[in-house]
Amino acid sequence: MNRSLLLVLLFTLALRVAFLNQAIQGDDVYYLAGAQHALIDPLHPHHARYAFGGEMVDMRGHPHPPLNTWMLAGLLAVFGDVYEVPFHAVYTLFSLLAIGAVWWLARRFGAPPGITALMVAVVPAFVISGTSLEADLPFLAFLMCGVALFICGSDNETNPILALAAVSLALAAMTAYQAILFTPILALYRRRWRNWVVASVPVLTIAAWQIFERVTSGSVPLEVLHGYTREYGFEAVKVKLASAAALTVHLGWLVFPVVAVVAFLPKRRAVLAAIVAVSALLAFHDASPLFWASFGVGLMVLAGCVARLRSDEWFLAVWVLIFFGASLVGAYAGAERYLLPIAAPVAILAARALANRRGWLIAAFACQCAVSLALAAMNYQHWGAYRAFVAAHASEIETHRTWVSAEWGLRFYAESEGALPLLNSTRIQPGDLVLTSALAGHARDNLVTIAEQDVLPAIPLRIIGLQTRSGFSSSGFGQREFDISTSPLDVIRLQKLVEHEPTVSWLPMDSPAAAYQIVSGAYPLENNWRWVGAVSTFRVLTAGERRVAADFFVPAQAVPCTVTLAVNGETVATASYTTSAKVQLVGVVQGTLQDAVSVTLTTTRTFRAPGDARDLGLVLSAIGFEPASPGTPPVPRR
Repeated sequence: MNRSLLLVLLFTLALRVAFLNQAIQGDDVYYLAGAQHALIDPLHPHHARYAFGGEMVDMRGHPHPPLNTWMLAGLLAVFGDVYEVPFHAVYTLFSLLAIGAVWWLARRFGAPPGITALMVAVVPAFVISGTSLEADLPFLAFLMCGVALFICGSDNETNPILALAAVSLALAAMTAYQAILFTPILALYRRRWRNWVVASVPVLTIAAWQIFERVTSGSVPLEVLHGYTREYGFEAVKVKLASAAALTVHLGWLVFPVVAVVAFLPKRRAVLAAIVAVSALLAFHDASPLFWASFGVGLMVLAGCVARLRSDEWFLAVWVLIFFGASLVGAYAGAERYLLPIAAPVAILAARALANRRGWLIAAFACQCAVSLALAAMNYQHWGAYRAFVAAHASEIETHRTWVSAEWGLRFYAESEGALPLLNSTRIQPGDLVLTSALAGHARDNLVTIAEQDVLPAIPLRIIGLQTRSGFSSSGFGQREFDISTSPLDVIRLQKLVEHEPTVSWLPMDSPAAAYQIVSGAYPLENNWRWVGAVSTFRVLTAGERRVAADFFVPAQAVPCTVTLAVNGETVATASYTTSAKVQLVGVVQGTLQDAVSVTLTTTRTFRAPGDARDLGLVLSAIGFEPASPGTPPVPRR
């Protein structure tokens, strides 16, 4: 084996060994849910259902095909349960395959292969995503091997190698839909009919999978996915612009930014002036240079690729431009890991530009390595805190009915100890425990905290967290590559529902009594009102009154709708609304009343705002038994 290749692989292995005990993180929990379902229905692993954002969702709308889920199912079958160390040890193979392919591609395109592969190995997304069980590294491994085999087979006109390329590209396509972007990229390389056939494999593979699902289950995964993107507002212009900005920032970090500027600095002064002007304007959006300066470096990388279209580096430039351009259109979360498929060509172009200045390349590797390892260490402490908190309170979770409202790793470890997912429709009973995360959970008001812990990594860098604006994992949190902060990344709370008797009959949403008189269906306080979902229930005193009312606003997105007011399950008022308006719905209760009753507000129409997973119905100001004014007719009115 070539010495430089061996050193690169040993370095990559060392990176992974350092984080073998990484806690379950990010979307790992959803892939593992699919893997568990695959043990029951191996042909349809993505027919799993799991809780997300307080609702049960169908995994057929997952943004990745099922190969990674199948591989995790295989590990579950072998080991019998989820064990972090052996699972991550197996997934280390994908990192080694990916970096080995990058080393070959660098040598093929005339870049120093060792240092080029090392620069890719320390891209922040490669270091951090390589410690997860998500599809990113398996996809990158299959993809890079497929591209390397395709180029080798095309150069040598060797059909067996092209056949291997087709197999690898098919595996990549079954791991991530992004693989289809390589059909036009590879089709431009040595334009021969055999090459075009192999280049079309990703499209054909994904099409075959969609047809199989349609025939066997009646649904098309991409159609379900498209429905989710519309439902969650991911196609909104604002969401797309935030994603595009974050992706451009991340592009400026595929090679350490200072070295990227040297390698891709535009030769035309007009282009450079335009990039500087755009970056300066963006400082008004976010004054941190982690945003606007990184954005400018990303633009320089793009400009450098455009300038190389007429050179012998045209294929690498086309690779970057096609993939990045398609990502701007198709992506909605703007995470850095989405750009891993172009880390290789960007690094190769930079290494070629600085081939006679190895010191710059070594500096790029060293600086990027320091940043990535610091981010990875912070990430390790973040997810490890969830695992440790659940372990510390395992006995309480096992002996009480416990709900978990958080997502990601905290959900995984809590459910492993027997916790149940807290849905928006869940009615918590007195004595129940609720495990929440300030970063990724929906809070309930009527709870008493019995244990609380700040998640505060020792390293003051953040790729996600409270009061930070990093778009590393999602542009919904911000558009910076990472952020700098000494404040808690998250706050974990174990809370308990303690039974309180209601104290008021008329319940404004900003009343202190709301904390224990809201039963379910109402979201956290905003100003002096709260969003409520399709069904919301409140416990109130009757105070001798019979006139029950609800003051609310009907938003335009929720019409037409019919709203019903009920007391102890008996409907007392109903009204239909066809326009947005601030209204009061009033009814009169017949028969004997207890001292305290349940009042329920129901609406037939809900919606979701862009970037908000909540089902929103009405804007509620107050509800309960309101003393009637003289002469007020006890009938529903608008």
